[in-house]
Amino acid sequence: MLKFTEDHEWVRVEGDIATVGITEHATVQLGDLVFVELPEVGATFDKGGDAATVESVKAASDVYAPLAGAITEVNQAIVDEPAKVNQDPAGEGWLFKMKLDNTADADSLLDEAAYKALIGA
Repeated sequence: MLKFTEDHEWVRVEGDIATVGITEHATVQLGDLVFVELPEVGATFDKGGDAATVESVKAASDVYAPLAGAITEVNQAIVDEPAKVNQDPAGEGWLFKMKLDNTADADSLLDEAAYKALIGA
């Protein structure tokens, strides 16, 4: 089940690992991505920390860590081909995975209905 942040990240929690990406709504707002900067594996972030950057022809946008934890994996394929994020934001376009400090913190994230209400969908 996907959870969402008010900053337009999606989160899929499996055990104590969270896979993080940006929402389809965010990709539409940004337009075609031309550059993605991902965090280093092993880097740790507090909830809301600046974890990654995505850049489109329109603007650059920070991607925040939705929860506290350490980066365990990054999606190198989207660095090589940023358009994958636009094509499949909740699938092949994921950004990074992190080992959560506290899995219960995921309960504070938005569910799909709350996120749709936020974006007026």
